[in-house]
Amino acid sequence: VKVDVRDEASVQAAVDLAVKTFGGIDILVNNASAISLTPTEQTQMKRYDLMHSINTRGTFLCTKLCAPHLKKSENPHVLNLSPPLNMDARWFGPHVAYTMAKYGMSMCVLGHAEEFKEAGIAANALWPRTTIATAAVNNLLGGEELMAVSRTPDIMGDAAHLILTRKSRKCTGNFFIDEDVLAEEGLADDLSHYNFKKDAPFLAPDFFV
Repeated sequence: VKVDVRDEASVQAAVDLAVKTFGGIDILVNNASAISLTPTEQTQMKRYDLMHSINTRGTFLCTKLCAPHLKKSENPHVLNLSPPLNMDARWFGPHVAYTMAKYGMSMCVLGHAEEFKEAGIAANALWPRTTIATAAVNNLLGGEELMAVSRTPDIMGDAAHLILTRKSRKCTGNFFIDEDVLAEEGLADDLSHYNFKKDAPFLAPDFFV
């Protein structure tokens, strides 16, 4: 299904189709994100608007439109792929527009965990300890060099599965780090199978951690 998270009608159509096809919605993962690691004077306003309309507004919109259906689920979860709210100035100075947009997603976690607590809808965040070998890393951030010291997306998928299968009323308002989730389940003794390059000499830490 093609969805533009900036467009309310597009998101509503996707939600309606999901409900019609599957009978309801149990899980929402807010993954869509835009990135521009530029300082203030080099940040075009169209880039600023893109990041905020996708990251923060898109997360809010998708959660808003899924909420009525999540309330009907036995174990409803919202999971935002966003960082812990680290207020260290070093994460703001180099790219304040991007940080604001990502932290907007994280503030949705705080707000929605409290707002939907009585309804039993969990709202949590998940963020990687290391860079992840994605198209954004390859095309925008560091190319093959950074890809070689990154982990595959599989670690995020496995961590997400562990979070989303927990009881929603007992697991909400958390800012999870992927490898910590695995460690809680005794699955972090050897994480080398997640390395994009098996013989990587080290792994690059992600932003905000």
